[in-house]
Amino acid sequence: MSSTESSGSVPPAEFRAALGQFASGITIMSTLQDGVAHAMTANAFTSVSLDPPLVLVCVDKGVRMHSAVLDCGYWAVSVLSGAQREIADRFARSGRDLYSQFDGIGTAAGPKTGCPTVDGALSWLECRTWATYDGGDHTIVVGEVLSLGTGDPGDPSALIYHSSHYRELPGN
Repeated sequence: MSSTESSGSVPPAEFRAALGQFASGITIMSTLQDGVAHAMTANAFTSVSLDPPLVLVCVDKGVRMHSAVLDCGYWAVSVLSGAQREIADRFARSGRDLYSQFDGIGTAAGPKTGCPTVDGALSWLECRTWATYDGGDHTIVVGEVLSLGTGDPGDPSALIYHSSHYRELPGN
């Protein structure tokens, strides 16, 4: 049995280790704030509803992306392929230069929102914030999907995160 703190909460390191056993896909969430693109790597992303089409992503309250996505109200998510590990690493690092963070990365402006989507992604979605909820040190941002697209219909691998490491999940 795991130890617990006197408050009854689970120790953060044990919580992280337990959740690390759940494999999740890797995405890049992007938005625009005053015409400047912001982005972050996110694995806390999932579908919520088919009608209306809703997805959610969890954003750390302590990062600059938090205020940017809440201020803009529109955002995009790019689902990364196994070949895009370096992109995931770049946007997972805090403190990177805001104005050069997309240098060398192919992007396209989403047709409805203008938020950047990553070239070569398995799929992408553009969203309008539908609702936000307090989630402890994160905000749960639910978005209505306004437009979407899929990448090359070939057989690419997906980039996933499991046991604190990126891994590739082979295609069909």
